[in-house]
Amino acid sequence: MANEALQHFAALSLDYLIIGGGTAGLVVATRLSENPEINIGVLEAGPSVLNKNGNEVINVPGRYGESIGSEYDWKFQTTPQKGLGGRSLPWPRGRVLGGTSALNFMAWNRGHREDYDAWENLGNRGWGWDDLLPFFRRSENFHPPSAAHQEKYQSSYVSKFNGTGGPLHTTHVKQYGPAHQYWHETLNRLGISSSHDSLAGVNVGAWNMVCTIDPDRQERSYSASAYYSPVAHRTNLHILTNATVMEILFDSENEIMVATGARVRYDGIETIIHANKEVILCAGSVQSPQLLELSGIGNQDILEAAGVKVKVHNPNVGENLQDHMMTAMIYEISPTLLTRDDILNDPVRRQAADLAYQTSQTGPWTEMPCSVAYCSLSQILSSEECAELHARAQDIARQVGRPHDAILANQFEQGHELGQVEYIFDLGNWSPYFVPEPGKKYATMLQMLQYPFSRGSIHIPSKAESNCEKTTINDKPVIHPRYYLGPGEIDKKVMAKAQRFADRICQSDPLCKIARGRVFPPPSRDSDSEDSIYDDFVSNYTATDWHPVGTCAMGERSGPNAGVVNERLQVHGVSSLRVVDASIMPLQVGAHIQATVYAIAEKAAQMIVDDHYAR
Repeated sequence: MANEALQHFAALSLDYLIIGGGTAGLVVATRLSENPEINIGVLEAGPSVLNKNGNEVINVPGRYGESIGSEYDWKFQTTPQKGLGGRSLPWPRGRVLGGTSALNFMAWNRGHREDYDAWENLGNRGWGWDDLLPFFRRSENFHPPSAAHQEKYQSSYVSKFNGTGGPLHTTHVKQYGPAHQYWHETLNRLGISSSHDSLAGVNVGAWNMVCTIDPDRQERSYSASAYYSPVAHRTNLHILTNATVMEILFDSENEIMVATGARVRYDGIETIIHANKEVILCAGSVQSPQLLELSGIGNQDILEAAGVKVKVHNPNVGENLQDHMMTAMIYEISPTLLTRDDILNDPVRRQAADLAYQTSQTGPWTEMPCSVAYCSLSQILSSEECAELHARAQDIARQVGRPHDAILANQFEQGHELGQVEYIFDLGNWSPYFVPEPGKKYATMLQMLQYPFSRGSIHIPSKAESNCEKTTINDKPVIHPRYYLGPGEIDKKVMAKAQRFADRICQSDPLCKIARGRVFPPPSRDSDSEDSIYDDFVSNYTATDWHPVGTCAMGERSGPNAGVVNERLQVHGVSSLRVVDASIMPLQVGAHIQATVYAIAEKAAQMIVDDHYAR
């Protein structure tokens, strides 16, 4: 049976072969298949859970996080990080049809318009805010909140920035937890205005996070359910799940390497899948550089050490890794408040939550952590601290000598209103490092750095590390984010200083009615030592916010703006091969990256169609 499925797929005459049926891959596949004359094949390493029992961990919004560490997760780990006290961090990535859009926390927001204009300023024409906005909107089917909802929860929006005809359902959640009633007033009192719409190209302010949820079904809306499922009947769209791509294959034409397909393993059987026009790599920021290197595209030294024949030397493959860093401060709250921890740990409450969801799509499983604020440094630090950080950032930019870092340094200018630090408040203990006391309840203040100087890498291991004659897809990539190292030392300073404001939010009226007192990190009895507590806290407890980008960055073939793909996402040095996913982002954005990945995929699909007809 398995052999028949593989033989059938291998016998197809495919115009485009898409590697990775995740967030971006299914967008590209769906859009290309709108033309019945184009044949598309998608290879996905994980299973499909569409219409299958047990998919509640993915579909039910309030059960976010349960799929992390499950069979649907690649379960990657970073190398021990010197900047984090030698800790190795788990790096969840989706191993399921729909990719990480099936595992994430359904957050839907965009960066500041300057984030995308910076991409264009690095030489990537057509990638500025005005160019991307139509593709952001193309992906969305926004469901506006009612007038009553807007009044009760301050769920405002601006119509022209929200798409209404796209496949992906986006909405303000039906109901919020008890802490949200105090969020806007608390931030407003601290000088942070409420944003009318977080999708309008300005990422500063307090708002309610829009989520990728179908409001009618109260289910997660993700690339498999929103893009693929409604068009699964198309006879020109073929998907093979549980199929692991081992390498991309090339032929040489007129001294140019042309991508022709991929070598695939399915149920223990290996075969070759051909593509008549293009191979499109959508494996994500971890595995897209891994597959390029395994296929002979990358840094010559790394490839030779892995026993891989070099086809194209490009030292940028796997470099430029950027991630959002996160900390979680814990506060004790009233024992009368119901938290998500109570539901997860109490069988009676969990059964009640399940029943409410199953019978009326209400209750705790429809609630999401949506109390959000993005703050500029000038809003949370003194003018002296901002000036000191700006001077340090300028020194880093001069020393590194890359335009990317000069752009980051400009964001420290006094009055430059970019949301450099994100705060999210929610009931429950979100920290993997804090051990709760029996009988007590907690809330969490999350803090995330948006524009990091820390630059890391993702590469295949050497054959010596993998103890074999040649590194293969079976050897997990080496993920080395280099948090807080080198130029990233400034990231640690920003994070530590920003913790003061996180604590101030929780100590301010009216939110302090819920957040009774900080327990992690424990408060200092000596106010002068609070800064040292924050320094230690950031070093010892920073985690990933699960937003890796940049490892196959857009840029020129060589020079200070060099990258892996050009502005049409074609891989430098070869023909008929593109990369379409978060790895092409040359600089991080001030937002959860899901919406940006969808926009990238929508724009890429349009470019591929245009090129298809221009041939």
